[in-house]
Amino acid sequence: MDISVIVPLYNEVESLEELTAWIARVMQTGGFSYEVILVDDGSRDGSWKKIEELSSRNPVIKGVKFRRNYGKSAALNVGFIQAQGDVVITMDADLQDSPDEIPDLYDMIMHQGFDLVSGWKKKRYDPITKTIPTKLYNWVTRRISGIYLHDFNCGLKAYRHDVVKCIEVYGEMHRYIPAIAKWAGFDKIGEKVVQHRKRQFGVTKFGMSRFINGPLDLISIAFVSRFGKRPMHLFGMLGSILFMVGFGIAGYLSYEKVFEAAYKMTDRPLFYFGLLSMVMGTQLFVAGFLGEMISRNSSERNNYLIEKTVGDL
Repeated sequence: MDISVIVPLYNEVESLEELTAWIARVMQTGGFSYEVILVDDGSRDGSWKKIEELSSRNPVIKGVKFRRNYGKSAALNVGFIQAQGDVVITMDADLQDSPDEIPDLYDMIMHQGFDLVSGWKKKRYDPITKTIPTKLYNWVTRRISGIYLHDFNCGLKAYRHDVVKCIEVYGEMHRYIPAIAKWAGFDKIGEKVVQHRKRQFGVTKFGMSRFINGPLDLISIAFVSRFGKRPMHLFGMLGSILFMVGFGIAGYLSYEKVFEAAYKMTDRPLFYFGLLSMVMGTQLFVAGFLGEMISRNSSERNNYLIEKTVGDL
């Protein structure tokens, strides 16, 4: 199969008919074999009934329905698990992403050697309350991740099949898939200017919470990617340094008491600083040791309650 198109959605019933028809036209024109995986993230507006109807008319359209709303990362992760195409395309369901971009994205993956291509909505039709925070968010993400993309959060992306099978997306980390892919060893990451269209139906799911949760998720990704499989390298190192500092202070105070002057060690603030350093150093060392024994991959992390599926999944 050439292409899998994954569309996470939440309350987007009005746009599904037009979106799937548009995708079908593009695929037929390009002569691609394909599948469309619509992941309903707990919609309450009849989106699932529409997906069932579309699937009954076109067997390449498949659907997964969550029992409740888990978020976009969960929907993408389930879609990645199900995808069979050589190239995996993700796009939003609100018709702001154009399926006409699919052939060029496919070409960049299959013939230009990219592992991942991220869309860049250079000209946007969003309100200023969304565009300015987005620019700030992208600047911070570039600085932390070292990946120089203009639009990390663009829903329109293309992936080589191996990429989606080797990464895990959870929480709200869909915004940082390029960083996750890079830290997994897929460093051929490209960017393509794509068309941004005005929303025709429904309301935006954008919320200000992303600017609180987003940076925290990025820090989590950076930490886990570097130390997730070797926490002792961080906690053990910091713990050892703090313990040695405290031990050095205790040695210095002991020398002064024996050879320099008679005084009570507990009268000097330096004594408590040294004691605190030794205690904290020991705690960090133990934390690193325990971390080595506990797998970071919780069995519950990506356990989602799927209510229904439709199509050959």
